[in-house]
Formats: sequence, structure tokens, C-alpha cells
Amino acid sequence: MADMLFARPDGQWFDFPALEMAGLSGNRWQKPTKKDLIPLPEGATLTMMPQASPVGVEKDSGEFLLVDENPYKKKAEPVYAMAALLPQGFTRLLLPAVEMSPIELPLLGYTAVGVEKGRLVVAAAATDEHKSWHPRLYNTEELPRLIAKRRQEIPGNRIIEQLAHCSLDYGCFTAQNIFYRRFEGGIPVSPLCNADCIGCISLQPSECCPSPQQRLSFRPEAQEIADLAIPHLQEAKEAIVSFGQGCEGEPSLEWQRICEAIKLIRQRTKRGIININTNAGYTDAISALCEGGIDSIRVSLFSPLDDEYQAYHRPKNYSLQSVRDSLRIAQAANVPVALNLLAYPGFTDDQKRADALIELIKETGVSQVQLRNLNIDPKQMAGFVEDSWGMGMRNFIDYLKINLPDLAIGSYTHIK
Repeated sequence: MADMLFARPDGQWFDFPALEMAGLSGNRWQKPTKKDLIPLPEGATLTMMPQASPVGVEKDSGEFLLVDENPYKKKAEPVYAMAALLPQGFTRLLLPAVEMSPIELPLLGYTAVGVEKGRLVVAAAATDEHKSWHPRLYNTEELPRLIAKRRQEIPGNRIIEQLAHCSLDYGCFTAQNIFYRRFEGGIPVSPLCNADCIGCISLQPSECCPSPQQRLSFRPEAQEIADLAIPHLQEAKEAIVSFGQGCEGEPSLEWQRICEAIKLIRQRTKRGIININTNAGYTDAISALCEGGIDSIRVSLFSPLDDEYQAYHRPKNYSLQSVRDSLRIAQAANVPVALNLLAYPGFTDDQKRADALIELIKETGVSQVQLRNLNIDPKQMAGFVEDSWGMGMRNFIDYLKINLPDLAIGSYTHIK
């Protein structure tokens, strides 16, 4: 089985063959099975979890042991847990087993990682194709040149400047696709939000964990949106433009500008898909967008249970019932809806949540579930997982397939 990893405070990491790797599901440590582990995918990265002490499994007894000092040093030196961050198309099965850090950790999708026969392995499963989102296609040498070219094509466009920042500083793939002119390209439109999600990656209180992205600070005009979307939809392979990116708030709050932009876009091209990523809490806006020509909708969902939805998303003026109503409106308008399910092992795969999710999908006609590894400090999930007992993420996916045989399950939208 795989050996445990740990890191020194300077970031240098080591394997520790005296203990096997352990994982975390909900609030329970567990030893991953052989089929839980796959080779570290290309494009995955390693990160340290500062001040979170790693836990491993004693090989003879099976006991979980905490490692808080470097066993290779005579002089006392603290050690920290290691984690992997997975690329698109891979679903996390276990988090690293740790004693929680006393500090706020960055909002990342921490995944259990170890070493087996000299190679890195992770507790994950491939749940979608990797081709369009393969990391080798992004952050290429030609990207700066393409950014300069697109800037010249539409000078003064403020969205281009935002996307250039997201591409070069954050490495955002959907932002980069606008410059590469292929696949799904992100177009941020809203600096405001009608929710205050615990795991928001673009805006956090100053005393909390650092946001990995900086939020859009302006409201684009409809013409700015159209000027960016039209050439992408006309020319891109598997062309999609999407509103609702990691660097913005809730795009449906700008529904009037989006509808105006859609009109301008469709006067020029009927090609491609215009999508919105949304919390779907603003039901009137979703209705207007369906009437205004939106082609597809993705809805972020932490939990299908009302109290948990309220506690995580912290909506300002809507409820989970509002989201359900929006899903029904989209179904009636024949606009396909996917759920961006914010997946967390030991929580998402709990039986009561799985059954509630199946009920919601049957009721509202959702056509796809796209699994998203929830980016969060595990401490922030402690209250949510207190009484949870996961069936395992693999079993959860199989459970959905059995109960919803027509449901598409993956990681992103495919254009046929």
C-alpha cells in the first residue's frame, strides 16, 4: 500500500515508509483501499497544509498515528500534511488525514496523496474525459502573444483586461480559452452577489482565509460582452461562452445586460452555446434569461437539504425553494440544466443527502450532475459532517446511476 507523505515548514516533502497513507471522509480517518488510489494525474499539483499535522496508519496494528515532528531530524522540527490539487475530470475520494490546522487555510480542493512503489498516488477517480481541459493545453508559451492580439482586436474592452489578469495571474482555463479561441470561454459580468457562500473563491472577509481570485470590480456593457462573445462563438472549436466565473459574483443580477448581449450576439451568429453558471436564486431573472435566449444553465449546489443549503450559501434574499422554482422554469422552457455539485467526501455521499438529491433531480428535470471538488478549509466543514457517514464517493456515483439511469454524470459540458 501507499506510504505517508509529510512536509517540512520550508515546503520540502518526504515519504515516510514507517506509516501508510490515511485519508479523511467527513470527520473520520480511514485507510484508502487499493482501488481508491490512482497515479497522480498529469496537471495535478502538490501543496502543503500549513500547521496541519499529518496522520498515517501503523502497518501492523492498523492504528492511526499523528506525526507532528520530523522523524528524520534529531532536533525538533514540526511537519505538515501534504495534499494534491486535482485537474478537471478527476473527483476526490478522500481528503488528507490531518489534525486540523489552527490557522485559516486557503480555499483549495485538498486531496489525499501518498507514495506507492516510488510514484505518487491520490485518492481520486477519473469521472470525465480529460482532453479539452488537459493542463498541457494551457499556460503555453504563445499565451502572452494571443493576449496581446485579442487586446488589439477589441481595444478598450474592460473584460479583456480582466481575463488577461485571470489568465496570467490565476491560470484560469476558461479565461485562457477566450484568448486561445476554443472550447468554453468565460465572460465575467457581475461584481455583486445575492449570496455569501462560505467557500466563495472571489470574496472573503479580511480576517478569514485568503480568496484565490480577485472579484470583478465593474459592470460590463452589453456591447463589451457581445464584442468578446461573437468571435469566440463564430470561430472556436466546441464553442461555449459562459457567464458566472470564479472572479465574479452572481451573473443573473445582470440579467438585463446579458439578455441585451444575447440579442446582439444572435444577430451575428447562431453558432455555439451561451451558458450561465448561477445559484439560480433570482427566479425572475432565470425566467427572463430563458425567454431571452440562454442555451444552458449550470446551478451550484452544496446540499439539497434546506438547512444546510442556507448555512453554506447564506442567501441574502432567496431560498432553496427559489432554486427549485428556477429549475422548473428552465425545464418548462426546454433549457437544459446541470447541477454543479460541490462534492465533499463524507458529506455529499451521505445517504440522506443522496436521496434528497435524487428527489430534487426527479422533481425538476435536471439533465446532468457535474461533480466539483469543493474548495474549502476542512475545518469549515466540521459542523456539516458531524453526523454524516458517507457511503463513499464511488458508491455515491453508482447510486445516482442506478436511481437516475438517464442522468449524465461528469465534470463539464460536452458538445456533440
